[in-house]
Amino acid sequence: MLYGEALRARVRVSFATVYNILKQFMDAGLLREVVVDPGRSYFDTNVSHHHHFFCEEDRKLVDIPGEELKVVKLPHPPPGTTVTEVDIVIRVRKNPGLEG
Repeated sequence: MLYGEALRARVRVSFATVYNILKQFMDAGLLREVVVDPGRSYFDTNVSHHHHFFCEEDRKLVDIPGEELKVVKLPHPPPGTTVTEVDIVIRVRKNPGLEG
């Protein structure tokens, strides 16, 4: 989306440059990457502990505060590794005929 907006604003920038800048923002802790499909990521400015609903029709993320979701048990990580974070994306679809 950022690349498309840059093109519409007639800013000459490569796709790789946009991605590299987003990567630098992630490395600096200013953005979080949320992967919803292989090859499709969203970059979230909310870097606090939280999860997401992913609305399939409009392809939008909705935040879920971290304290509203409780993971009761995690599998043991592979030998020599430690779990550093758990990101949960819950996919939702609108019910036909219902608003909201």
